[in-house]
Amino acid sequence: MAELEKEKNEDLEEDIILEGEVEETEAEETAEAPSEEEEETEDTEQEAAGEEAEGDEPEAEPRKGIFKKKEKKDKKDEQIEELNDRLRRQMAEFDNFRKRTEKEKAQMFDMGASTIIEKILPVIDSFERGLAAVSEEEKENPFVQGMDKVYKQMTTALAEVGVVPIEAAGAEFDPNLHNAVMHVEDEALGENVVAEELQKGYMYKETVVRHSMVKVAN
Repeated sequence: MAELEKEKNEDLEEDIILEGEVEETEAEETAEAPSEEEEETEDTEQEAAGEEAEGDEPEAEPRKGIFKKKEKKDKKDEQIEELNDRLRRQMAEFDNFRKRTEKEKAQMFDMGASTIIEKILPVIDSFERGLAAVSEEEKENPFVQGMDKVYKQMTTALAEVGVVPIEAAGAEFDPNLHNAVMHVEDEALGENVVAEELQKGYMYKETVVRHSMVKVAN
């Protein structure tokens, strides 16, 4: 009997211990498990945080895009300005080259023309000397008249291209135009005046092709 009562007492103690452990376990689970209101609050906060994060990202991307577009635009503007500047410089250089080339061509043409004119002037001199030696009776000769017409035709052609004789007789002596070979005393003329032209001088445009050979008075 005593042993049966002892075994019952031990079984009761084990049941009490087990019930205590079960209650402690339930209490811990209850403490660890959040309430439904807390879960809803946390879910709401997480959704709000997610929406804020999602709302911020689209705003950040356009800003970065705007900055990139501005940087690209600035670089393009700089490149365009640089190309325009280079184009203006090249156009100015080409214009200067064109003007310089045209000037050189004109100078070369004038030099060539002066050389040809120098070779023609002795022929003109021969015509003038020959016609000056013709007497009044012979001036009606058809041959003399023909020579006179050829002489006038040549002088007219030279005048059309810019070849003109230099004024000498009665003009003031100018060393840039005249070549003095003789001096004479003549009270009828002023000082340093050309008394006589010995050989006619010519100018081509603004350049002296041949100086006038003159006799200077006083």
